[in-house]
Amino acid sequence: MNSFYASVEQAHDPSLKGKAIAIAGNPKERRGILVTCSYEARARGVYTTMSVWEAKRKCPELILLPPNFERYRIASKAIFEILRSYTHLVEPVSIDEGYMDVTEVDMNNDAVSFARSIQDRIIRELDLPCSIGIAPNKFLAKTASNLKKPMGITVLRKRQVNEILWPLPVIDMHGIGESTAKKLETIGIISIGDLANAIPNLLKEKLGKNGVRLQNRANGIDNREVDPESIYDTKSVGNSTTLPFDETNIEDLEKVFIRLSKKVAARLDAKNLAGRSITIHIRDANWKNKTRSKTVTNRLYKEQEINQLALDLFQASWNGDPVRLLGVTVNNVYDKGESVEQLSIFNFEEHAKEEPILKLVEQLQGKFGENSIKRGMKLKKKPSLESKTSFSKDFLDDHDHHK
Repeated sequence: MNSFYASVEQAHDPSLKGKAIAIAGNPKERRGILVTCSYEARARGVYTTMSVWEAKRKCPELILLPPNFERYRIASKAIFEILRSYTHLVEPVSIDEGYMDVTEVDMNNDAVSFARSIQDRIIRELDLPCSIGIAPNKFLAKTASNLKKPMGITVLRKRQVNEILWPLPVIDMHGIGESTAKKLETIGIISIGDLANAIPNLLKEKLGKNGVRLQNRANGIDNREVDPESIYDTKSVGNSTTLPFDETNIEDLEKVFIRLSKKVAARLDAKNLAGRSITIHIRDANWKNKTRSKTVTNRLYKEQEINQLALDLFQASWNGDPVRLLGVTVNNVYDKGESVEQLSIFNFEEHAKEEPILKLVEQLQGKFGENSIKRGMKLKKKPSLESKTSFSKDFLDDHDHHK
């Protein structure tokens, strides 16, 4: 989708059409960062992630709106329903983007007209613009969809990779961020073509398995299938905040960690998840980013444990520089109902007390079947506000046909 949140607002209120508008997490504060902006705003030099004050300076007539999650969610669901009317092989990637495998769809050998009919239908029914990439695999389709916006339809064939992609800088390639681009630059890889033709061992040495994967992509190779189920595998739950001003007071920073840990724990609880590791994210006043991680033995979901681990990591790595942003993420998450706690010298006694219960559960399962009774309760996800806080993936619970 093109400028999705801004486009939804313009569809909802046609008086906003043709105007420079932006959605900001917190329009009234400095920490208000633009989540997205209309193409009219982009033409004035405004871009996503720009701060509110800077955007207003560049474009004084910019109309700032707070995000309306429910509105975007309804629009997203309607878009995916349209896509699924053509094929069940639709894989949502986020609230405003997805893949379709149309191999088996009868389109009279005219993929471009087929794509145009989808694009026209989304405009006609929902008044929302989108760009479509047509290609033999996911990576090329995603790349093609970015080549022409808004309302673009682009075909990218494997044989065109060397003429269309190779001259571009590596940072333009889907899957490569700033840190990877900088690592590649240290070994003389500047363009996508350099990456495609690099010595494989050199890439493996610098980037590990990811280096091999990225080189394949740069050569137009991607064997991933379109998987309608993949979106429901949450991998991490996190929260971050930009501070109202650059902070050096440790007590105030500790209060921020308490707030972040509380939010992360609430979201884990709302989704009935626990994690295996934690990461903190620190951005200083000079916009330098630092992350620190730790893997834990037992399942991580309690607020106090998350907070303590986050603080320990922070105190071990903070050099006293003013802090602009803090973030806490619990990674490698899984359903609590399916987890088994590791026994340790500290908790074996409480497990020993439960041994008779475990034996009883085993006997009942033997008699009535494995799913007749479970140790612990596998709770249904709570449809609370806490489980709906992400701009992107949390909304995709709406598409889960298992519910």
